[in-house]
Amino acid sequence: MSLVGLALGSVVKARARELGFDRVAIGPAEPPEHGDALEAWLDAGYAGTMDYLDRGRAERLDPARLRPGCRSVVAVAMSYNPGSSSDEDWNPVSRYARGRDYHDVIRPRLVELAEFIRSAAGGRIASRAAVDTSAVLERDLAARAGLGWIGKNTNLLTPSLGSYFFIGIVLTTVELPFDQAEPDRCGTCTACLDACPTRAFVAPYVLDARRCISYLTIEHRGDIADELAGQIGEWLFGCDVCQEVCPWNRKAEPGHEPALGPSGSLGALETLLELDPQAFRARFRGSAITRTRRAGLLRNAAIVLANRGEHRAAGALGRALGDDDAVVRHAAAWALEKLAHTGEAAP
Repeated sequence: MSLVGLALGSVVKARARELGFDRVAIGPAEPPEHGDALEAWLDAGYAGTMDYLDRGRAERLDPARLRPGCRSVVAVAMSYNPGSSSDEDWNPVSRYARGRDYHDVIRPRLVELAEFIRSAAGGRIASRAAVDTSAVLERDLAARAGLGWIGKNTNLLTPSLGSYFFIGIVLTTVELPFDQAEPDRCGTCTACLDACPTRAFVAPYVLDARRCISYLTIEHRGDIADELAGQIGEWLFGCDVCQEVCPWNRKAEPGHEPALGPSGSLGALETLLELDPQAFRARFRGSAITRTRRAGLLRNAAIVLANRGEHRAAGALGRALGDDDAVVRHAAAWALEKLAHTGEAAP
């Protein structure tokens, strides 16, 4: 690596930190190390109904399909850890989704970083910014770059940030100096595997998304099987259980980006059952929560209210029996039946 290349790597990292990223690492833009594992995972059906993962299989297995001629990967991390500050009514929502949609926060900065690389490198340099909406195996590329290691719960971990962070990737045709990969520091710990309420981990490092609470409450469309609905507990959107029990997250640094924190109260869950499509869009505009769509969120709210044993919500659940969406009606009926078996429901 030339002195010019080393210097360019340093200024790229400095610029990434100026843009608000908490960590940055650089690695090779080669086919991901765990490409075979991805193919086996997809072939086993563990992706559930996330067909887009299979459609982008070829691109995920070779970054050059996404950015032809790419030679380096700039991987960045932005923490969403709320630290000691918390808004308790947001507890049913995974930490990453309590503020603005992270795509809107991170992607413009990645595009700016890619432009900076082009300008600093000169010549005919091309780059492409990628968040998790692009067909790129970002965790694998970030791990190879030295941003962290992939834990047994399939999340990327770093000693300083734990796993409460977003990953951003810039694929670039410029040759930059590579960092060393982090060793796997999970050791013999199985806290994440043992704590999963739905037993979604087939084995260490292998997640069956079809049983994962995050998948069920966000990606899954339609009814949730009764067995799994009861195991969802109080998770309205996403799930942090396997991260909450991780020892590395006990000492994780708090995040510094205010846009990723809640800007107001979530409110009582039964009020979500009153949202019509227009009100849902207005209430959660600019939030990752729109990913689950109105039917999914109201379905989840009904399930959580029943799992909590909130008999005071019986009225709202009763009205939801007349909802235009069959998924909402089914969840409301399930919730009312469960409440009826746990005590006299309020009128």
